[in-house]
Amino acid sequence: MSQSKAVLTKALAKKVRKHVLAMTKRGNSSHVGSSFSVADILSVLYGRVLKQRAKQPGWDQRDRLILSKGHAAAALYAVLAESGYFPPSRLKSYYQDGTALSGHVTQSGNPGVELSTGSLGHGLGVGVGRAKALKLAGSAARVFVILSDGECDEGSIWEAALFGHHHNLDNLVVVIDYNKIQSLASVADTIKLEPFCDKWRSFGWSVQEVNGHDHNKLSQKLENIPYSKGKPSILIAHTVKGRGVSFMENSVLWHYRSPQGSEFDAAFRELEKA
Repeated sequence: MSQSKAVLTKALAKKVRKHVLAMTKRGNSSHVGSSFSVADILSVLYGRVLKQRAKQPGWDQRDRLILSKGHAAAALYAVLAESGYFPPSRLKSYYQDGTALSGHVTQSGNPGVELSTGSLGHGLGVGVGRAKALKLAGSAARVFVILSDGECDEGSIWEAALFGHHHNLDNLVVVIDYNKIQSLASVADTIKLEPFCDKWRSFGWSVQEVNGHDHNKLSQKLENIPYSKGKPSILIAHTVKGRGVSFMENSVLWHYRSPQGSEFDAAFRELEKA
């Protein structure tokens, strides 16, 4: 990625984080930390990688993106708004009574959203099915699935991983937002995932790792897929929960805490200066 393109995706990520902060304050809702850790990944995907048409969200040759970690809905809605799928002003309705922009990713009424998610462990199963269907149809479109690390505690993830390898789905890309914190504790203290890369390799996937906040490296990894012909690709992105606000970073508190009052003001000032 050229430096100028990296500047654009970084600017998009900054807008996404500012939207998320305002949305969760207004809605008195949670998952700021989870949304901040995935913001750079989403910004590189929508700003550089995905083949999509915002004015034709149902375009049949589009790349499909499934945000399986559906609790980070605010980040997805924000990047879709900034990418032209709907006006950013609509983000003010997030988590309000009667809104289509619910606290977990909702497809109904939201152009650009491929799947309602939030019950963890289901996004990859749908993703492998759609990737297989696209293969059968002879389509060049690809399927991207973003998983959380804690989500990989679910057995359904590993069933889907077996399917992806068995059917040689090299049009399937998984990105894991590996921020190493789950809802109530660290990933390591809940269910150890390591050796994480080796597990995916043993399931027949082609695996790479990246700093999930480095826009140049993210772009290089995501623009050069599949990593191996005939194999599904997985990019394990090492991220920081709450990335962008110092007192939120690497803190389990900000999985559920809502930014209000002086905490909101301090967080907004940090994002403005970034």
